[in-house]
Amino acid sequence: MSFKSEFQTVDLILGSGADTMGVDAFALSLVKAERQARKIFSFLVYQSSSFNCSNVTELIATLAEEKKVYFDGVIKGIDNLSVVSVRDLVGADYDDLIKQLDEAKKHRNKIFHGQLTGENLTRDHLFGFVENIKKWCQLLSGGAMQNFGYDGFIRDSFQKSTKEVQLKINLKSVDEYKNFIATHMRRR
Repeated sequence: MSFKSEFQTVDLILGSGADTMGVDAFALSLVKAERQARKIFSFLVYQSSSFNCSNVTELIATLAEEKKVYFDGVIKGIDNLSVVSVRDLVGADYDDLIKQLDEAKKHRNKIFHGQLTGENLTRDHLFGFVENIKKWCQLLSGGAMQNFGYDGFIRDSFQKSTKEVQLKINLKSVDEYKNFIATHMRRR
């Protein structure tokens, strides 16, 4: 799986001509961005020499149990684990793109709850968000692949890297993992 193949469904929606293609592509793009970040985080956690295939189910369950970890928390998790920050992975466009992602998430949350955004978003606005989300994902993918050997789109995030991945924290147990999530990722 690659960035291009991951966003193939978004491109199909955009080319569908369906009345709802703007909202549909927008929502799906955000899901893909959030999923990519979570998979990069999980990949980094799994680089600990203490974790192997026997820990995967428990690692997944531990993160799944968290009800207060969102996209911003996952980014904080990556930043607190890796010596290379998400800002560095994305590069010079980070500030603009993270603002766009934050705005897009606010609109998506309103849309998902059947509320009005109050912004009179047009289809072109939604297409602009899709392009910015795709740019974020592509830049993050390239930076993560270069630094970690994993882009967040390869299906199995629980694999050991073929590159030496430098971490700030080497989690030694699932209990340390739970504490890391509570300390660095959970929304207060």
